[in-house]
Amino acid sequence: MVMIRLFLLVAILTSPLSHATLLTESSAHHRVVDLVKVDKSKRRMYLLENNHIIKSYRIALGKYPKGHKQREGDQRTPEGRYYLGTVSNDSAFYRSMHVSYPNQRDIAAAHQLNVDPGGNIKIHGLKNDETLSASYIQSFDWTNGCIALTNTEMDEFLTLVKPGTPIDIEW
Repeated sequence: MVMIRLFLLVAILTSPLSHATLLTESSAHHRVVDLVKVDKSKRRMYLLENNHIIKSYRIALGKYPKGHKQREGDQRTPEGRYYLGTVSNDSAFYRSMHVSYPNQRDIAAAHQLNVDPGGNIKIHGLKNDETLSASYIQSFDWTNGCIALTNTEMDEFLTLVKPGTPIDIEW
């Protein structure tokens, strides 16, 4: 009986499926995302570890996605290097992580235009009261300048990305 159990244990641990599952489960908890990249033109967000993409998401952006955010209310998603900040579970959207917009360059540019640069840019899930399917909502740009994921993706994102991580947003 002991030999049969030992044989089964060895067979399970050495099978390709079991090995892949174990690697995936254990490595997911030890990932260190050191950069988040957003390609606005492709509506994709990439999580990178040591310059390798470990996760990719389909995203929704501000209603006018092309171009850099210049002022409050322009419904554009900013472009440039920012940093991810505090996590909130208490907003109109399902969980969120703050993006450090505006930076000094954004503030100076807005000052030149004599406008308010805006702020409160986040990566977040869907609206809390959303009744339409996530796949439908994510098929178009609907935010006021934020970056949106599905709620399930937002949960995963928050397990992989920590405050202080840089985020590069570009067209």
